[in-house]
Amino acid sequence: MGDAERMGLPVRTRLAVLAGRTISEVSRRAGTGEGSAVGGKVTLALDPHALDLLAAGHEVALVSGTNGKTTTTRLLAAALATKAGVTSNSAGANLLSGLVSTLSRSEPSALAAFEVDEGLLPTVVEATRPAVVALLNLSRDQLDRIGEVRLHAEAWGRALGAAPDTTVVANIDDPLVAWAARTAKTVIWVGTGQRWRSDAAACPACGGRIVWTGDQDTAWSCTSCDFARPRPDLSLEGEDLVLTDGRRVPIRLQLPGWCNLANAAMATAAATVLGVDAAVAVRGMADVGTVAGRYAVVDVDGVNVRLLLAKNPAGWAETLRLIRPPPVPVVVGINSRVADGRDPSWLWDVPFEALRGRLVIATGERGRDLAVRLGYAEVEHRFVPGYRDAVRAAAASAIDLAANYTSFQDARTAFGRAGTVDA
Repeated sequence: MGDAERMGLPVRTRLAVLAGRTISEVSRRAGTGEGSAVGGKVTLALDPHALDLLAAGHEVALVSGTNGKTTTTRLLAAALATKAGVTSNSAGANLLSGLVSTLSRSEPSALAAFEVDEGLLPTVVEATRPAVVALLNLSRDQLDRIGEVRLHAEAWGRALGAAPDTTVVANIDDPLVAWAARTAKTVIWVGTGQRWRSDAAACPACGGRIVWTGDQDTAWSCTSCDFARPRPDLSLEGEDLVLTDGRRVPIRLQLPGWCNLANAAMATAAATVLGVDAAVAVRGMADVGTVAGRYAVVDVDGVNVRLLLAKNPAGWAETLRLIRPPPVPVVVGINSRVADGRDPSWLWDVPFEALRGRLVIATGERGRDLAVRLGYAEVEHRFVPGYRDAVRAAAASAIDLAANYTSFQDARTAFGRAGTVDA
């Protein structure tokens, strides 16, 4: 409790933090999880203002969006660590309870880098008064649980308009993000070259049609109003981040793919707001090899399995680009629990046709639904229940396993005794 006492917290908050920490420790020792969520819930139940009070004294950076929150936050934390101590929820506990639990264990003056659920961002902005907020993207995801993305963009805009001391780092290649950021007093516009555009057909300002033009269709504008792609302050060109002053900063990551270069560009822009030079920030990210299990390679009964996570059509489109080419087989796991969204109809929006030419093993609680989708995509496949059995059925010495959220966690649990081969 020493940290909380040094922060000068009210007695009620200190007791709430102590209770939360105690419950978290009990949860960990009982083997029911890390305890962050339940501990934070207890703290908030005893003191509903705990987040506001615990965040005071921290210089806070928030990251939100549908895809890439956890990875971008991990990269941002690595960049900020080149300057000072950092507290972060970069393992993914992005609800209010997770933020409270993380802050209750932090040093009073540490920098703070938090990923935030997109639906909770307005609440967290008001509570933490962040120095910077990075807005990644908005894509339809778990509509039964989270809701329509335009509603989030509207809520983001209202919250950021009421936070004049917050600098917004916005992805200009998502029209919904650009529209949400328009209300902020200070915006750093970042061009990432976003490739998923299925959620950007209609203008969020007037309902008109968004058209993509220019070199490689990188520019966009509305056909009915003056809403258009802003001029970038920073832009990703290949593996280089081009800065306003013309400098080109090479991004060299262990994490694979364009999506992680885009995440690094956003994280770098956010780090500069907190006083970290862009080149120093990028160097700080170079040692990040896995993010909460993503991209880890584990030995499963003699098979090297690389773990990939994707949670919605936009994320799956990028993950499919990372999967090794044929004839390397793939295991794909699908669940539909609350954290995934109960409705698996999104499977029909994923371009699984990209997996033609190899064997795909479908598994998970909704693996049979996936098998139907793969059949229509004309992909050779089998359904095999159980993650270890699915790996064995792939009959190869090295495979990729891609899964949605709870299926990914189930696979990691099933491989619990598997050793990490390579990060």
